[in-house]
Amino acid sequence: MAVQPSAGSLPAQAAPAKETRSPRDDGDTFNALKRLWPYIWPSERPDLQRRVMVALVLMVCGKLVTVALPLVYKWSTDSLLPSALKAEMAQNPMISLPVLLVLLYGVVRILFNGLNQLRDGLFASVGQYAVRGMGTRTFKHLHELSLRYHLTRRTGGLSRVIERGTTGIETIVRLTILVGAPTILELVFMVVIIAWEFDLTYIPVMAVTVWLYIWFSVWTSDRRMSIRREMNDADTDSMSKAVDSLLNYETVKYFNAEGLEAERYDRAMAKRSNAATRTYTSLAWLNFGQAVIFTLGMVATMALSASAVVQGHQSIGQFVMINALMMQLSIPLNFIGTLYREIKQGLVDIEAMFKVIDVPPEVVDKPGAPDLVINNASVTFENVSFSYDAERQILNNVSFTVPAGKTVAIVGPSGAGKSTISRLLFRFYDVAKGRILIDGQDIRDISQTSLRRNIGMVPQDTVLFNDTIKYNIRYGRRDATDEEIIEAARLAQIAPFIERLPHSFETEVGERGLKLSGGEKQRVAIARTILKAPPILMLDEATSALDTHTEREIQSALDTVSKNRTTLVIAHRLSTVVEADEIIVLEQGVIVERGTHEDLLAQNGLYHSMWIRQRAVDEARERLKETEAANAVFEKAGTKATAAE
Repeated sequence: MAVQPSAGSLPAQAAPAKETRSPRDDGDTFNALKRLWPYIWPSERPDLQRRVMVALVLMVCGKLVTVALPLVYKWSTDSLLPSALKAEMAQNPMISLPVLLVLLYGVVRILFNGLNQLRDGLFASVGQYAVRGMGTRTFKHLHELSLRYHLTRRTGGLSRVIERGTTGIETIVRLTILVGAPTILELVFMVVIIAWEFDLTYIPVMAVTVWLYIWFSVWTSDRRMSIRREMNDADTDSMSKAVDSLLNYETVKYFNAEGLEAERYDRAMAKRSNAATRTYTSLAWLNFGQAVIFTLGMVATMALSASAVVQGHQSIGQFVMINALMMQLSIPLNFIGTLYREIKQGLVDIEAMFKVIDVPPEVVDKPGAPDLVINNASVTFENVSFSYDAERQILNNVSFTVPAGKTVAIVGPSGAGKSTISRLLFRFYDVAKGRILIDGQDIRDISQTSLRRNIGMVPQDTVLFNDTIKYNIRYGRRDATDEEIIEAARLAQIAPFIERLPHSFETEVGERGLKLSGGEKQRVAIARTILKAPPILMLDEATSALDTHTEREIQSALDTVSKNRTTLVIAHRLSTVVEADEIIVLEQGVIVERGTHEDLLAQNGLYHSMWIRQRAVDEARERLKETEAANAVFEKAGTKATAAE
């Protein structure tokens, strides 16, 4: 028996097929609705399909009631004529027909509004389902895209794309289904009523009015779209600058650059303001032109009716009715202008979202890729070559093996390709040449999920989520118990610090973990990795940004987490890798030396020279600290002597 999805679930197969063009390129609204259709009519949500059907029935009923309003208005007016009143009073002196017709008019208006509001309420969940579905799909796709894509994009700009795109989706779905279809239906009903109640002379006048109105709306709206795109681009740029500046708050303060950042943001906002001003100005001209065209059409039809009343061919009620019909017609006509304008603007807004969705992931699993099977967790780089672009080779024919349970360190000068090795192991990129094997399995042949599930990472720059310490540690394994989280923190040597905090493990760490020091963030990252308990561990310069004292404490915690695990260490400080089973020295993407710490020192090569330089720097720092400590003692002693005198 098929299992029905829960009310809050998204359709597993509802996502439409990938496109390679934006909606502006082929079919505009049709193409957009085609891509949104699986969310408007979700095959796995029969409850929403029923809502759509009921909403459509209410829409037809609402429009029938709408076109009935002018008829009731006409009957009420004719019943108020002296001759009609006299006849009515003679037949029924207790209650008059005009009063009944006025009451009927009120009932019809209430029914008209009630049906429309009920329709909108029923369809609201369908529209929000489409917004949720496309928004979630875009968010998931962003995580599927390669690191290369994200390194070339601004986070603030991407968040703005998603925000505007989801708003655009809601606009298109709501206006197309709830306004577009009802408007066309109402126009058809209006033509039928006019042909039945009046003569065919009115049809050409109204047809010309409608055609001119729509043509002018489309013509003007098309010219406004380029302005809208300019405004969106400027809006994205201003948001990107704002987010970039706030994320680098401390750097701004270090260099007294508040004025500079304000000027950059103000210039971006000026471009947006100019584009927005042009957008609203063009909208004013559009509204004025629409009003002129419709007024001319209404005057023409009322003049025809007034002439017919004078000649005795029509009643006063029919004159009132044609005015009511034209006023009633102004609503769908205005909706047509608004419909086209808003849909075009909505398409511009979701255009960028569709382009993001259309970007193919650079790294994808092979069809039916199996999970990684770990036996002893050995890692092998076999003749690996890689470059981020063709002009600069990063790794060139690199080969080495990290035996199961052993530690291999990668060292070398900046730009040698050390961090690239960690990115390739996590398969953020695929190698250009060669293979990376785990227990003999090429990582390109296995699923990315299983690969990353078996590798733990402690990076150089730990960025935490703006949540609690508990949440950030539990990120290593979402089903971990509180006791397991506390134990992981204890092994990472951060539990005593956390327990001294006012809210303990429920303490908020701030955006990117800025409420914690560098060492504290690193310990949280280590605790997170301990909780994950991966068979393979990657340490990417995990202590390079820390002071010597903190480095030693962190190194002790790292030794704990890496014990009995296959560990690959990317190191900047050579003192942290002297106990490694093998040290590989990279220079310009090529292995130039390899061996143990003692072997490399004996070779008197690049490693030896790096070791000597770092030792000299460390000794200078130690002497400086000793001098500062001695000065502090002398100053303290002098202060006491002065006080005694």
